[in-house]
Amino acid sequence: MQSTDAADLLALLHWMDDAPEREVFAPEARDPNELLLECEDSRCLVMEDDAGDGVCAYCALSPFRDGLILEGPVGSGVNLRALVDRAVQGAQGLPVYAFCARDNHGVRDALDTAGFAPMHTTDFYSSPLAPLARRASVPSGHHVRHRLPMAEYLALYRASEDTWANRLDWTLGEYDAHFARDNVRLIALTRGTHVVGFAELEFDHESGRADLTYLAVHPAERGQRYGHLLLALAAADAQTHPELRTLRARAHDHMAPARALYTHAGLAHCRSVVTYLRDGDEEA
Repeated sequence: MQSTDAADLLALLHWMDDAPEREVFAPEARDPNELLLECEDSRCLVMEDDAGDGVCAYCALSPFRDGLILEGPVGSGVNLRALVDRAVQGAQGLPVYAFCARDNHGVRDALDTAGFAPMHTTDFYSSPLAPLARRASVPSGHHVRHRLPMAEYLALYRASEDTWANRLDWTLGEYDAHFARDNVRLIALTRGTHVVGFAELEFDHESGRADLTYLAVHPAERGQRYGHLLLALAAADAQTHPELRTLRARAHDHMAPARALYTHAGLAHCRSVVTYLRDGDEEA
């Protein structure tokens, strides 16, 4: 990709934004200069139309977790498989992740034929803050805290969901830096000295949305509606920011209790994203 392709790439990204079923992991920038800066650390590929008049598809590889992440492919009516194949040639034996909307059948077909395998589907749910926040009430003998000692946080994190292992190797400095961020908020519910659960939020002030990134209830405390209470307390906390209007939560396909919680609490399903992986021992 060349710097002169930025305008065409922006047009592709806006085309993707126009329909939820076209969603893939892609650059967030919607300004030419910011887009070029965001793409600096990526191996970006574009496909020109038959007339050579402009870019009709985009794909890229960027560092991610223990390997790489595929951005895109974004495009319509072109050979997306060829673009994906060309992109993963630069994987150098590393695993490659990809994310796309469940209903993005063109991209899913391209990923399937390029050797990617679906790992899981993540469903997203949303609700206006107000109806959730109205249910917020701290029971007698309970207290809300906005910081926990790292050991208490990780103990509940470990006990609640084994797929959250990416935080278990955090240093104290990383833990403190995370919760020092202006857009991160922890709502922990305690009974006496015992932490019964916590909700963690990340605020997107520009979009007016609070994302529920984690909701944990201690295994010994489940079945007592603490999940509903933490959801309401999180919404009430987010509502103290006037620019925030909605709460969004997510649950992977194996998280049946979380799915039931969000549905029963009145959140509406709004999108589904499939996570793919191409193993690092695949031939590029």
